[in-house]
Formats: sequence, C-alpha cells, structure tokens
Amino acid sequence: MALNAISLITFAGMRSLFLRLLRLFSALFHLTRFWNLIIIGLAQYFTAYFLVGPQTLADWRLLLLSISTMMIAAAGYIINDYYDVKIDLINKPERVVIGRGITRRYAIFFHTALSILGVAVGFFLSWQIVLINFFSAFLLWLYSNNLKRQPFVGNLVIGLLTALSILVVNLLYKPFNSFILFYALFAMGMTLVREIIKDMEDWKGDNSFGCRTLPIVWGPRKTKSFLYFLLVSFAVLVLLINNLYAGLPILFFFFFLFLPMVYLIVRLKRADTIRDFARLSSLCKLILLLGIASMAMI
Repeated sequence: MALNAISLITFAGMRSLFLRLLRLFSALFHLTRFWNLIIIGLAQYFTAYFLVGPQTLADWRLLLLSISTMMIAAAGYIINDYYDVKIDLINKPERVVIGRGITRRYAIFFHTALSILGVAVGFFLSWQIVLINFFSAFLLWLYSNNLKRQPFVGNLVIGLLTALSILVVNLLYKPFNSFILFYALFAMGMTLVREIIKDMEDWKGDNSFGCRTLPIVWGPRKTKSFLYFLLVSFAVLVLLINNLYAGLPILFFFFFLFLPMVYLIVRLKRADTIRDFARLSSLCKLILLLGIASMAMI
C-alpha cells in the first residue's frame, strides 16, 4: 500500500511537471512566432541555394547562420511582447502570452539567453557576422523599448533588419551578388509597408499609451498617401537596381511585383477597419513569401 501511494504521488508529480513544461513550450512557441522564424530560416536557405548555388545546402555554416538569425529574431519577438503587454491587451488581448503562459521574469531570461547564444554562434562563422548579430540584437531591444513608438523610425529599423537577414548570406558566400541585393531591397520594402499597415491596425492601443506612430501623428488618410508613395518609389528603385545589376526580364516583375502591388494599393484604398488592415498585413506577408519563392525562377 505504501509503495502504491508513493508511486501515485510520484506519478502525479511527474504529470504536473510535464504539464507545466508543456504549457511553457506552448507559450514560447507563440511568443517567439515559431512559423515566422521558420520563414526567416527558409528565406536564407532559398537565398543561398537559388542565388549562390546548390552546394550551399550541405554547408554547416549556412545552418549555423540560420540558427543564429532565428535565435536573435526570437529574442526580438519576446522583448517586443514584454514591453507591449498593456498595449496588446487592448489591440490583441487573445494573443497576450506574457503574464499568462509565461512570467515576465522568464520572458527576460529567454530573451537574454537567445540574444547571447545568437551572437555567440556567429563566432564560428566570422567576426563580421558576430558584429551584425550583436547590432541586430541591440537594435531589436532598442526598437521594442523606444523606437517603435516613434513615427517611421521603428518601421524603418524592422525593414532594414529584414534586409540584413538576406544580405548577411552574401557575407558567407562572397563575392558581391546583385541578386541578393535585389531581394534584400524587396524584403525591406514589403516589410516597411507591412509595419506601417500594422501600426494602422494597432492605432487604438498605441494611441492609448502615448505612442507616436505615423497613423497617430498624420492620421489614416495621409498615412495611406505615404504608403502609395513608398510602394511606387520602391517599384522604381527595384527596376533601377535590376537595370544596373540583375538584368531580369520585365515580365518577371509584372507577375511577382507589379500585379501584387496594384492589388495591395486597391485594397489599401478601400481599407477602413481593423479587420481590413489585418488582412492587408497578411497580404503583405503573402507578397513577401511569393517574392522569396520567385528565387526559384532565376
């Protein structure tokens, strides 16, 4: 009887521990935007495989680069949610994880650990990648702590970091590759537009806590006009870079850039509600994914 009682207590303890760990991993899964991390890793592998060469697929350095980039991105997602708990309780209460699935103390621990590990992995690659990883980790913290609440600056930072996650592949595989530059600019442009659209979606919560994003400072109409300007300027810049370096046929841009952009502008013109802007944000992500997939056509 005593042995049975001890066994039951032990089983109950193990079951409780297992459930706690399961809840923790589930919280981290949502907190770090696991599927976004997979997209980041795949984008780097697509860049290396299709724009550098198939031999990169078996290169352990590419694996380490993707792991370090995903670690730093995961740390960035965590610290962003850490600082935005109160805002997210207004904008997206169903998605709040910190304070529910994971404590604030554990969130800071995982942010710090992932940032340090992400930078440390870079030492196996090159000192330039170490510097880029450190710069990215610091900039993500600064963005979450302050820059994202400023008009345009925070949006630009995320756009630049997205471009950097593509460009860093060229540091691993030299010399200069014009196609990598082309896709880095594409990723930066679409991310920049998406970040501003997300600010329009989150206007209510951001305004309640004194943020000064573009939709709050300028209003929705002027912000939309700025987005139109950005999209047109971005398309012109991509064509210019293509003429100077890449030399892709114009038909390529018609299907993978111009048609999606025209559709995005039409939808943006009609957008008025939080749901509309949420759908536009998803559309930007889809265009970005289609752009990355188009590497296979080169």
